[in-house]
Amino acid sequence: MAVLKVKFTKTKRDKLAQILWILNWVSVVSGIILFSLGLFLKIEIKKRNEVMAKGDINSVPNMLISVGVIACIINFLGGKICYDCSDANKFSRWKLVMLPYIVCTFCFTFCILVGALMCYTMRNELEESLYLGLRDAIKFYKDTDIPGRCFLKKTVDLLQIGFRCCGNNGFRDWFEIQWVSPRYLNMASKEVLDRLKSNVDGKFLVDGVPFSCCNPSSPRPCIQYQLTNNSAHYNYDFLTEELNIWMKGCREALLDYYTGIMRSIGIAALLIWLFELSVLIGVRYLQTAMKNVLLLGDLEGESDGWLLENSFVETAKYNINIIKNLGKANQISTVSGMNDPNINVPNTDCDKTNITTKSIPAAR
Repeated sequence: MAVLKVKFTKTKRDKLAQILWILNWVSVVSGIILFSLGLFLKIEIKKRNEVMAKGDINSVPNMLISVGVIACIINFLGGKICYDCSDANKFSRWKLVMLPYIVCTFCFTFCILVGALMCYTMRNELEESLYLGLRDAIKFYKDTDIPGRCFLKKTVDLLQIGFRCCGNNGFRDWFEIQWVSPRYLNMASKEVLDRLKSNVDGKFLVDGVPFSCCNPSSPRPCIQYQLTNNSAHYNYDFLTEELNIWMKGCREALLDYYTGIMRSIGIAALLIWLFELSVLIGVRYLQTAMKNVLLLGDLEGESDGWLLENSFVETAKYNINIIKNLGKANQISTVSGMNDPNINVPNTDCDKTNITTKSIPAAR
């Protein structure tokens, strides 16, 4: 029994073909939107790839870009097919193409759904990439004279100013590394030498942060050095007073930024998937209705259209049997090719003179 069977008159078939022709062109625009969203996300990730570790974080934008290009091609072809379906004579040349086209379009719409879901599952990979990338960027912040790292100080400073953040997880990350270049340390100073000797690694560690961590909205002049020393500043208590530096870590700030972008892109991709699925259902109805018109031979009469010719269970069993038979056919052909006793056997020369024939007695 056909699933969701609908009866179509010639007028309804023509209207359906015209509507689907318009919707396919709208789908071309949706493909351009998907491509643009993927390109935008790729550019935003590339802007800050200096503070990201290498990984598969580009898989989502690459997926959206690919799906967008395919959407433009498939829906352009679909528009041409639906336009010709308004004429039964023109439909005959697309008759064998439409079913493979519908199958390919179904797989394509599934890819859109996968791309939309990937936007929501990318957060963990992005968080790990940001954690490792920011850790290395902060570690090499002081290396302004080393080629390949000299740009990191400017990158981190602009990042902290732009996203109003400080450090990787927070401002205390700067306490654990030497972020002042040895070039600007006075080695004749006793204070500097004492700090260098105060830790095993011989690093110049201070309870301070770079200027880019300062919050310009604070009414108090920025305190970026000796943050934990209450006696170093007037009317200051490290434990109770709100610091005039950014409290949020840059990993959290960037993660919130990219998560917001990907959620918006994911919602747009889901809406486009629903739209593409509705267009695909319409094309399926048009294909079955036009096919039945040709079978009936009455181009002006009514015809049935359906989503599936049989029930879901029967259709699933039929497709599974096809896959099984294909597997068996390949297996039999392989085995027979290896063990066929008739292969490479020399032909015997059968001479007609060696065959004795029996005479058939004549009928009396």
